[in-house]
Amino acid sequence: MSANFVPVRRGRRLASVSWICAVALSASGCAAFAPKLETPQLSIIGAEIVKSDLFEQRLKARMRVQNPNDRELSVRGITYTIEVGGEEFGRGMSGTSFVVPRLGEAEFDMIVTANMAGTLLRLLNKREQQGGTRPDSLSYRIVGKVSLASGFLRSIPFEEKGELKLR
Repeated sequence: MSANFVPVRRGRRLASVSWICAVALSASGCAAFAPKLETPQLSIIGAEIVKSDLFEQRLKARMRVQNPNDRELSVRGITYTIEVGGEEFGRGMSGTSFVVPRLGEAEFDMIVTANMAGTLLRLLNKREQQGGTRPDSLSYRIVGKVSLASGFLRSIPFEEKGELKLR
């Protein structure tokens, strides 16, 4: 009797190992079929001060997002952080949903919260530590993510760097 019982157990074990392998292959196969999206490009096209005091400034920024992809992007929201000279300057977010056409662009508004005075003090302190020389330019970095409303890929990270000329 035990001879009849062992093959059934091995068969069940083989079936469960096969099932686990099939699930793992299916999951990795889904990743292969996920769309490869290029990073959208964001730019600030206008800004107005909504509130300002010594410690915090709130700006309404008009943004343009360009979609280099061959499919439309249904955007659920965007978040980002701006750094100037290696110091955090401000943060922005938009929870407004909109659609960016394939190979097209869209504009939207977002609120940016900044601490210009704090950033300026940190940059001046950094300048003193580096010998007090006045730089010709300041580096900036914008990093964040575009959250999508649908699809396998739910967010697209982005990062843009550049230099602000001071002269």
